[in-house]
Amino acid sequence: MGNSYNRQRILILITFLFIPLGLLGLFTYYPAVRLLYLSFTDWDGISKTVNFLGLDNYKEVFTNPDLFGVFIHQIPYVLGGVLQNIVAILFAVILNSRIKGRNLFRVLLFVPYIMNGVAVAFMFQYVFDTNNGSLNALLGMAGLSSLQHSWLGDTSLVNFSLASVSFWRYMGYTMIIYLGALQSIPGDMYEAATIDGANRFQSLWYLTLPSLTQVIQLNMFLTLSGALAVFDLPFVLTKGGPVGSSETFLLKTTETAFTFNNYGLASAMSIVLLILTVVILLVQNVALKRRGDA
Repeated sequence: MGNSYNRQRILILITFLFIPLGLLGLFTYYPAVRLLYLSFTDWDGISKTVNFLGLDNYKEVFTNPDLFGVFIHQIPYVLGGVLQNIVAILFAVILNSRIKGRNLFRVLLFVPYIMNGVAVAFMFQYVFDTNNGSLNALLGMAGLSSLQHSWLGDTSLVNFSLASVSFWRYMGYTMIIYLGALQSIPGDMYEAATIDGANRFQSLWYLTLPSLTQVIQLNMFLTLSGALAVFDLPFVLTKGGPVGSSETFLLKTTETAFTFNNYGLASAMSIVLLILTVVILLVQNVALKRRGDA
C-alpha cells in the first residue's frame, strides 16, 4: 500500500514538473538555442538551405559602423536613465515624508508608466512638432523663440528629445521602487542619526543611499538594459531618422531581419546585445558592490 502511494506521488510530481519544464523548453530554451545556431548562418528566413558562415556574422556586427556604431545614438538614453534614477530618489525621499497630498503626487508621477507606449509616442509627436507643437508654442509665449527647434528633425537633438520622453515615462515607476525600499528602512536609524547631530544631507548620503544599494543596482540594470534595447519611441516617432541619426541597435536588428531578410546577421546582433547586457550587469554589480562595502 505504501509503495503504491509513493509511486503515485512520484508520478504526480513528475507530471506536474514535466508540463512547465516542457513549456519552458519549448518557448524559451529551444528558441534561444535556435537563435544561437542561426547567428552562424546566412539564413534568409525563407529558403530551406542554410549555409554555415562561422564567425562572419559577428565580425560584420563589430566591424560595420552602420551596425555596431548605432550604439552611439543610445548614449542620451543612458545619460537620461542615470538622471532619471537621481531624480527618482529625490522624489522618493520627498514623498516618503509626511507632506500633504503625497499620495496624489505619487499617482501623478506613476501614471505615465501605465500609459501605452505607442500612445505616449503619438502624444509627444504633437509636443515636438516644429510648426504646431506645444513645446515650441510654449517657448514662443515665454519670449524664448530663439530656443525653438525642430526637435525630431535636428540630428544633434533628436536622441535627446526621445530620451526625454523615456525619462518622463519611467521616472515614476523608478520612484515607486525606491519609495518601497525607503519604507523598509527602520525609522530608529534616522532618529539615532538625528541624535548624533546628522543633518538631512548627511542622513541621505551616509544612511539612505547605502541602504538602497541593492535597489539602485536593480534599477540601474533595468535602466541600462532598457537604454540598450530602445525600440518603440524611435520606431513610431522618427523611423530611425533623420538620416538614420536616431536608429538604435534593436531597430537596426529588426530592419536587418524583416527588411533585408538577413536573419542570420540579425540573430548575431541579438546575441551581441544579450552579451553586452550581461557585461554591463557584471560591471555594474562590481561597481555598486564596492560602493556598498565602502
